[in-house]
Amino acid sequence: MAAEIVNPRSGGNTDQDGGVEPLDSFDPAFALHRGGKMAVQATVPVRDKDDLSLAYTPGVAKVCSAIAEQPELVHDYTWKSSVVAVVTDGTAVLGLGDIGPEASLPVMEGKAILFKQFGGVDAVPIALACTGVDEIIETVVRLAPSFGGVNLEDISAPRCFEIERRLQERLDIPVFHDDQHGTAVVTLAALRNAARLTGKGLGDLRAVISGAGAAGVAIAKMLVEAGIGDVAVADRKGIVSADRDDLTSVKRELAGFTNKAGITGSLEAALEGADVFIGVSGGTVPEEAVASMAEGAFVFAMANPNPEVHPDVAHKYAAVVATGRSDFPNQINNVLAFPGIFAGALQVRASRITEGMKIAAAEALAAVVGDDLAADYVIPSPFDERVAPAVTAAVAAAARAEGVARR
Repeated sequence: MAAEIVNPRSGGNTDQDGGVEPLDSFDPAFALHRGGKMAVQATVPVRDKDDLSLAYTPGVAKVCSAIAEQPELVHDYTWKSSVVAVVTDGTAVLGLGDIGPEASLPVMEGKAILFKQFGGVDAVPIALACTGVDEIIETVVRLAPSFGGVNLEDISAPRCFEIERRLQERLDIPVFHDDQHGTAVVTLAALRNAARLTGKGLGDLRAVISGAGAAGVAIAKMLVEAGIGDVAVADRKGIVSADRDDLTSVKRELAGFTNKAGITGSLEAALEGADVFIGVSGGTVPEEAVASMAEGAFVFAMANPNPEVHPDVAHKYAAVVATGRSDFPNQINNVLAFPGIFAGALQVRASRITEGMKIAAAEALAAVVGDDLAADYVIPSPFDERVAPAVTAAVAAAARAEGVARR
């Protein structure tokens, strides 16, 4: 009898004798994940009793007493200033949705190793067994003394907006929801370069965003802050506009600073004559809607794994095409942003991550492309070793300029 692949929760593959083979015997993703993807490693040796007496008792007591007397010393004599908590409740994990805290851990481990690999920042995955806004906030506040920053991850909208805002108010360390702001930073960087390539300014562009969730709202805010000509955002019911009576508080706020042209109706109608399409929602945009955009338009179709507009279709009409996928040029990937943003913020012990710091990150990221700018190269690769240092330096400088740096 041929082997039958069963639910991964069963632990493997049923063989002809009724036994169960490990999942990693036939799937390299499971093989890579066996035992987890990360570990804690000491930065000091513990080889003998002298080392032990310094790393632990009695030597550690001197350091504890000094920190108790001067709390700011915690930054110098612990890892606090170089470690980030990666916090989730497992309610909006990648394209998998609400899968719970345990099932989110492989993603959070992945996020943590990306922090280390691309930004030199240590990170600890924390998956919470609660989904209430107040519960999450109180839990993170109580964990905060151990960390130099908090990266919120894969928490569903609209709760994510309130959680981030209230944590920023309660804590004196950076709190950053990467699903919102990381995506926005990389999108702005790519858009700046697309505009530069075609001889346009941001102020000349009218953009349409498909998706009014975490990423869509953050992208709209950042584009407005950066000086976009106009931007309209569409949700499942059409363009978010002030005349709608079904808007959440987040969308009412969104309607207040977007859509200066007063567009109503469908996403497809809004795309007619538009200069930029930004997709962060999934679904499919009809080809005729893409064809109705302005000549030389930009199409950033970032849904994964299926872009809202397939690149082959987008290239028929657009001057620049970007996706969220690594197998096409111009990948809009958050890993270009969050490691350097946190590295810069931690470097200067910033109390928060400001809009100015995010825009500085986007400008630095765009500048990495330099004179190599081309239609298929408006954003650098995550493996470009210039990216993290450039973003780190720009964010640190912006933090000092905006008065949130503490060293």
